[in-house]
Amino acid sequence: MDKFINVVALNIPYPANYGGVIDIYYKLKALHDCGVRIILHCFEYERPEAPELLDICEEVHYYKRHTGLRTNLTLLPYNVYSRKDPRLLTALLTNDYPILFEGLHSCYYLGDKRLRHRLKIFRECNIEHDYYRALVRSTDNWLKKCFFLVEALRFRAYQREVRWADLVLSVSTTDARYLRSVFPAKPVEFIPCFHANEAITSRPGSSDFLLYHAKLSVPENEKAALFLIRQVFSQLPHRCIIAGMNPSPALYKAAMPYPNICIEANPSAERMDWLIREAHVHTLITFQDTGLKLKLLNSLFAGRHTLVNRMMLAGSGLDSLCHIADTPEELVRACNQLMKMPFDDTAIAQRRALLFPAYSNAHQAQKLWGLIQAQSSAKS
Repeated sequence: MDKFINVVALNIPYPANYGGVIDIYYKLKALHDCGVRIILHCFEYERPEAPELLDICEEVHYYKRHTGLRTNLTLLPYNVYSRKDPRLLTALLTNDYPILFEGLHSCYYLGDKRLRHRLKIFRECNIEHDYYRALVRSTDNWLKKCFFLVEALRFRAYQREVRWADLVLSVSTTDARYLRSVFPAKPVEFIPCFHANEAITSRPGSSDFLLYHAKLSVPENEKAALFLIRQVFSQLPHRCIIAGMNPSPALYKAAMPYPNICIEANPSAERMDWLIREAHVHTLITFQDTGLKLKLLNSLFAGRHTLVNRMMLAGSGLDSLCHIADTPEELVRACNQLMKMPFDDTAIAQRRALLFPAYSNAHQAQKLWGLIQAQSSAKS
């Protein structure tokens, strides 16, 4: 029997080069690989249409995101209201297949009465009001602070729309516990982020540099990078690289006094793969404990030593694969110790034992489709 699903994405999920779209793209690919036929609906936002998506989707429909001040004059979250397009609802009504809404940003039509009879799945990628509150703390720009605070309040109220979903998928066990407490009548399942790694490709050995990698234009990631520059990397005798998309002038300014710190802006996919593979220590911190950090999975699948703070691990179950430090002093000490410690085959075997099948795309896609089938049977 043919297996079809509609997927509503907050952005065009190709190229898969930052957190939110990485989870979406590799989920689509894994579902396609297990025989699911996908009708993708995605909003255009700072990315061109991607014909490559037709390799894994039956159809791809694009919708323009409506941005600007007028779109912000609403009680709904700006990031939801700007993704309102009647053509999307019309397209969803042309079939009777399940609908997977990717993130709360894509959920404008989740509670629409014309879709009440449909099987609807909500994929959580963050507890959005907590995420936006964290962004308030991550920026010094007062205009941005005001926007993030208002958006946090709007998302807190809008979260109740999740009640219209038949199945809720969380990206971490921490978020799953929260969602079960808020929606006790809803089935909530932990499905980790999908990612680019099909196998453990970490190499034994060592190198002479440490790495922090992230989408640097995201305030949370910039805050982490600035913390590492000022509190950790500036105290080390080793080469330190900060790599990612669109670093701000503030990052360059912070790194400038330290000859051992280098900012690599917008590295190619090949260069980023090389950096992840060759870095001796991945130094990953966050100041927000919701969601699952894809950079953590990438480091564990493809990198060597992974040094994190406790917030980076929240709800992941990956504690035993990482070195943990929280204060600047602990991080500096751990970096110096790990730079002297070769990465060996025992650590690789430990990763393979814990990451498979729990973090295997193929396994999670089969699990996801099984959950959808079970809910479909219960609903019919």
